[in-house]
Amino acid sequence: MTTGGAEEAGRQEWLRTVAADVARLDRSSSAERAADILRRSITEGALPPGAQLSEVELTEVLEVSRNTLREAFRLLTHEGLLVYKLHRGVFVPELDEHDVIDLYRLRRVLEVDVIRGLADRDPELPSSRLEPLHDDVEAAEAAARADRWPAVGTANMRFHQHLIGLADSARMDAMTGRLLAELRLLFHVIAAPRELHEPYIERNRGLFELLEARKYEQAAVDLHQYLLDSEAALLAAFRDKGLQTPSGT
Repeated sequence: MTTGGAEEAGRQEWLRTVAADVARLDRSSSAERAADILRRSITEGALPPGAQLSEVELTEVLEVSRNTLREAFRLLTHEGLLVYKLHRGVFVPELDEHDVIDLYRLRRVLEVDVIRGLADRDPELPSSRLEPLHDDVEAAEAAARADRWPAVGTANMRFHQHLIGLADSARMDAMTGRLLAELRLLFHVIAAPRELHEPYIERNRGLFELLEARKYEQAAVDLHQYLLDSEAALLAAFRDKGLQTPSGT
């Protein structure tokens, strides 16, 4: 299959996934629900940087009006997850190394603080609160054994989302949804998903075990270094490709 053929096949598979998600939509707040589906598509890697979104296709598969879809586009544009290009349409943005630095600064503030805060807020964290993180670690390990590296990336996204969820903050949860979607866009700069995700499977397992043992300070220290290492790998990838400014600007 040619590169163009593979891209078209991937796009069609994504549209089928969107159509399946629509079956679970609550018909209230249709624009927000449509935005949720598109945001999740970005977070799970189905919509890469530079992808153009078709109003015709999406109004059909999302079963919404064009005005509703445009409102969903507006919501995601406000979040920085879509961009409108005059006379061309709506696209998934292409980020740069400055976005890497900015996003990882925010990740360190949020994620490390959540773990450190557990010592005061929830020192005897119930095991049930950690079950989602355990499931994410198991999902990543199973996907790696099956050589399904994009799925490893999705499990990793969910691990960090559930980690921030330990803060019991609706505002932080909402911020995390946008942050992780932008992060997944950055991950596309590394062509081989295995190279990107494999080192962090074991590190996620280690973080989970530290949380399970209530060793919050050590978990915070390890996570801080983990995020520094991840940031450095992405910055190196951007610089190797000469992507110091967003393409298309």
